[in-house]
Amino acid sequence: MTNAYDMGRRQSATVGDSLERQGITRRAFLQYCASIASLMALPAGAAEQLATALAKARRPSVIWLSFQECTGCTESLARAHNPSLESLIFDLISLDYHHTLQAASGEAAEAARDAAMKENAGKYLVVVDGSVPLGNPGYSTIAGIANIDVLRETARDAAAILAVGTCAAYGGLPAAQPNPTGAVAISTLIKDKPIVNIPGCPPIPNVMTGVIAHYLAFGALPELDGLGRPRAFYGETIHDRCYRRPFYDQGKFAETFDDEGARQGWCLFKLGCKGPVAYNACATAKWNGGVSFPIQSGHGCIGCSEPNFWDAGSLYSALSMPASPVTLGAAAAAAGAAAGVAVTFFNRRKKAAAKAGHETTTLDDLEK
Repeated sequence: MTNAYDMGRRQSATVGDSLERQGITRRAFLQYCASIASLMALPAGAAEQLATALAKARRPSVIWLSFQECTGCTESLARAHNPSLESLIFDLISLDYHHTLQAASGEAAEAARDAAMKENAGKYLVVVDGSVPLGNPGYSTIAGIANIDVLRETARDAAAILAVGTCAAYGGLPAAQPNPTGAVAISTLIKDKPIVNIPGCPPIPNVMTGVIAHYLAFGALPELDGLGRPRAFYGETIHDRCYRRPFYDQGKFAETFDDEGARQGWCLFKLGCKGPVAYNACATAKWNGGVSFPIQSGHGCIGCSEPNFWDAGSLYSALSMPASPVTLGAAAAAAGAAAGVAVTFFNRRKKAAAKAGHETTTLDDLEK
C-alpha cells in the first residue's frame, strides 16, 4: 500500500496518462473500447466516443469490502479477460483497499482504507461482495468491527456503491432459509447512495468491469432495471439468447443428462434449467474468456442472478409450462413439437407484455 500523498497523486492521473506511460497504442485502446462497447450493447460508432471519454477520465479510488461471502466474486474478477484484472487496477481504477488482493494487513490495511476515504471524499467507489449479518455482529467482522459499521462508515462519503454477487445484491446463500445470521442485502442498509446490483454466484467478470468502464466514460451509472441491475447485461433472459432455444421451440427436451437428447444438445428445460426466468448475459458474454457457459457445458441454468434462488426449489425440478394453452406433460407427449411451439408463443406473448410494461418475468409466472 502507498501513503496518502502517493495515493492522491496516482488517483489524479487520467486513464489516458496511464496508458501513455505504459506504451499502449491508440489502436490497441480502440480495440479494447470496441469490445467494451459491444459488451454493453452501445450503438455503432460508440467505441470512438468511449475511447475519448475514457482517456480523459480520472482514475477513481475504489474500496472493496468483503463481508459474508466465499471470495468467488474476487475469483471471478481475477479471471476477467476484457479488461483484465491488471488493466482494471493499473489503467482504469486505483484499487486502494481489498482484503484478498492487498499486500498490507492489520493496522496498515485499515490505514489505507481511512486514507482513501479522506483523500477522495465524495469521489470514491465502494464495491461490496457478501451480505451483512444483523443477527449478531460477531458473525462477521473486519479488524474487530462489525460489517454493518464498516459498511456505513465507508459508504458515508462514497460516490456510488456496486453490490457485486448475489449475496451483496439480494442476501444470497447466507440469507437462504432459515437465515441463521440475519443476513441482508446492501440496499437494505444503505438508502442515500446510488447502488448498482451486479448479481450472480459469482457475477460475470466482464459485467463488473463493464459497469466501472461505463461509470468512468460517462460519469454516470448505467440504466438499471427494477431490481437495480444494469439493463445492458440483465435486460434479457438467458433463455432468450440460448443457442439451445430452437430445440425448446421444437419441443425437443433432454430427459436425462446422458440420453440421446442430451448428446444432441437438446433443451435442458425438463432437467431444471431456470434460463426462462434468469436475467443475465451468460449466453452472450460467457465465461473463461468467452469459451463457454453452464448450459453449453451440459448443465441447466440455476438462476443464480435472481433473488432468493436458493429457496426457489430444487435445481433439477423443471419449471412448469403455463396452464394454457398446453401443459408440459400430456400435451407435449401428445402433440410433440407442436406443443412446444404453442408453449413458446404463449411464453413469448407473456414476456413481451411484461417487457412492454417494464415488468420482470419471475419464477411465480412460470413455476407451479
